[in-house]
Amino acid sequence: MHDTLDHIPTLSLTQNANDPGGFATAIGGSFERFGFAIVADHGVPADLVTRAWAQTKALFDLSEDEKRRYFAPSGGGQRGYTPFKTEIAKGASAVDLKEFWHVGRPLAAGHRFESVMPPNIWPDRPAGFRETFTELFAAFDRAGDVILSAIARHLGLAADWFDPAVKDGNSILRLLHYPPIPADAEGVRAGAHEDINLITLLLGAEEAGLELLDRDGQWLAVKPPEGALVVNVGDMLQRLTNHVLPSTTHRVVNPPPERRATPRYSMPFFLHPAPDFLIETLPGCVSTANPNRYPAPITAHDYLHERLVEIGLVKA
Repeated sequence: MHDTLDHIPTLSLTQNANDPGGFATAIGGSFERFGFAIVADHGVPADLVTRAWAQTKALFDLSEDEKRRYFAPSGGGQRGYTPFKTEIAKGASAVDLKEFWHVGRPLAAGHRFESVMPPNIWPDRPAGFRETFTELFAAFDRAGDVILSAIARHLGLAADWFDPAVKDGNSILRLLHYPPIPADAEGVRAGAHEDINLITLLLGAEEAGLELLDRDGQWLAVKPPEGALVVNVGDMLQRLTNHVLPSTTHRVVNPPPERRATPRYSMPFFLHPAPDFLIETLPGCVSTANPNRYPAPITAHDYLHERLVEIGLVKA
């Protein structure tokens, strides 16, 4: 297996301020080649991240009965708790070996998206959980906006092209816990899949397990420097760009037997557009060599619903 750092350079988001054109070219090139990029100096405060890790671990240390108080089966896993062995990768035969918690965008009462973006579910403990993850959601949102602006410039669009698309976007912050597993566990921590959204910003990939499927069919280990973000293209952006920016298959494999008693935690932020955003192929991404794969546009909400059915979080 290759080491991804032999292939994917670590970029610094500070370059975006000093050399926006160079940063856009660098991150766009990384996405075109791998569907992934590694971004350091991303601006999410280190003390906030430290606090979030501590509260994530405390949350999942709660009893199963207490966590299940925050499980809403009819909600498609969009808010609150989703138990172990619930989600399954599209086309997989075994469920993923994980449990997770979702935090979404808070909306004012009477907001036009109120019917499709439910209110957050907050646990009684650990103390300060709501404040920490409301703050972290906003920090991820800001970093995502900067990266989307660089993607827009790479595609030859105005730097603010994505701003109206993601204003009030249906983004989700997922707190992930992969519990210890037996040596003979069936399945993997997260089966091979692609993300649904525009881009995903991930903290916690320093712990071994995340792999991406490269063009030659080999799995590459993703090993970012401590504290760096792993950012990947989701299916919505792949569709919007007519596969100029590919949504790369990835997975989280089980650790070797001697590490299976060790839990794994990560925090992906799935950056979504607003539910009514129309995913329609960008004209600049269509050519004779790359004809339009998606002549029929679809709203982000309808696309999300289709995919949630496929992964078992929503019943058809």
